[in-house]
Amino acid sequence: MKTLKCAVIGAGYLGKFHVQKYAALPGCELIAVVDTDAAVAHSAAAHTGASVYTDYRDILGKVDAVSVVVPTSYHHQVAKDFLQTGAHVLVEKPITVTLAEADELIAIAKDKNMVLQVGHLERFNPAVLGLEKDEKPLFIESHRLSPFNPRANDVSVVLDLMIHDIDIIMALVNSELERIDASGTAVLTQGTDIANARLLFKSGCVANVTASRISMKSERKMRMFRPSSYVSVDFQNRVLTKHTTGTKEMFPGIPEILTEESVFESGDALMEEIKHFVDCINTGAKPLVSGEAGRRALATAIRITEMLGEK
Repeated sequence: MKTLKCAVIGAGYLGKFHVQKYAALPGCELIAVVDTDAAVAHSAAAHTGASVYTDYRDILGKVDAVSVVVPTSYHHQVAKDFLQTGAHVLVEKPITVTLAEADELIAIAKDKNMVLQVGHLERFNPAVLGLEKDEKPLFIESHRLSPFNPRANDVSVVLDLMIHDIDIIMALVNSELERIDASGTAVLTQGTDIANARLLFKSGCVANVTASRISMKSERKMRMFRPSSYVSVDFQNRVLTKHTTGTKEMFPGIPEILTEESVFESGDALMEEIKHFVDCINTGAKPLVSGEAGRRALATAIRITEMLGEK
């Protein structure tokens, strides 16, 4: 396998971590860090040996793979330009602003035989990777709560936080949506800061999803009821708890409840995500979070935001 020439487009808060991972990853040569702010690019690229650019168009056709970590409104154009010039693309979530933009990226990637992966980082959380996915859920409840952070307020809480759980739920249920009910409100920003959505799938599964960026605490949990088990996932603390019925009786006629808890070591989800991206490039495998998966999550998130009266 040849060494991949890699670049990171956008070297802000999240982009600088992408820079660090590529610089440390065997099989990758970080050759460029791009940001419209030269000082930000230089700071992120320090000690990596990568060249610094302020215009990503200067490296089109010169790299094998890129992470696109720019504001969402630029995802489509930047990812499109790299795909068309023969570079594999890992684009941060949400994949694009509109479904038409997502469809175009998916079509270009297919036509050019390029890997298009979407950065839904929570899929690489050790607790999620350890979740048995064979048994389909009947009911899901998720809470993703965080204190206010001014960094990501260019989008609503649905596209900022809730979309993580939407992506995981859509992958677990693997059924078409039949109905959505949603409510939410703005508190500190012009967009929705706290929201709840009830997703009814054609399979009969119901998911109740809550996201808030104005909470006093951080919490990232998902609970799901399945035909033979109740499972709880604590994303934040990387704990997976499974409850099942045993052969003994807790009360006459009532089976005992057995609990199995798995605590996973602190992992590096971003490194695992980028490793997976590189592996897909080298093997031709389909990414865990493909362009189609990113589009599916975006489609649901857009429907919810429209119900909340946002554009």
